[in-house]
Amino acid sequence: MRKLIYFVGATIDGYIAGPDGRFDFFPLGDDLARHLAVAYPETLPSHVRGQLGIDAGNTRFDTVLMGRRTYQPALDAGITSPYRHLRQYVVSRTRTETADPEVALAPGDPVELVGQLKAEEGLDIWLCGGGELAGSLLPEIDELIVKRYPIAIGSGVPLFVAPFRPYPFALTATRTFDSGAAVQTYTRITRTHHDMPSR
Repeated sequence: MRKLIYFVGATIDGYIAGPDGRFDFFPLGDDLARHLAVAYPETLPSHVRGQLGIDAGNTRFDTVLMGRRTYQPALDAGITSPYRHLRQYVVSRTRTETADPEVALAPGDPVELVGQLKAEEGLDIWLCGGGELAGSLLPEIDELIVKRYPIAIGSGVPLFVAPFRPYPFALTATRTFDSGAAVQTYTRITRTHHDMPSR
């Protein structure tokens, strides 16, 4: 079965964006950038892949989920289909349409959508953000890959916006870089009836 993987950048104090949604303050060192281009090329926007000469097929992800606010910076930059090398879904209860036919609007229950996607054949599903969508999908996340940047911002959009309910993960890999960044991989510990959300 396909896995839902939350692959996201975060500060050392656990924020994925500032209070206004901006994320241009993350210090992306050359060493981390090179690693991402090789290990996770699907997570680079299509126009960046083109600039870097990356034209290889997808090996890890073939689908991306993002919330409306995660999609908005691309629209603000005039990019209506930021990941055209992937199937793209924007989860939103407020939008009535997307700006590009390559981007599907998902106005319904994101948990139901993920269940349908997991049942399909294919590569893994990349949860791109944001915090509210990640919070609603926390019970469905199989793996969490955090690009941890050496910066603290004090407030902003947290990794998860969700009610208190512990979900156990195991740290399964860590890679550190001279720039001070680290990529940490956490795998969901096998679910039991104790950690399934109540209905």
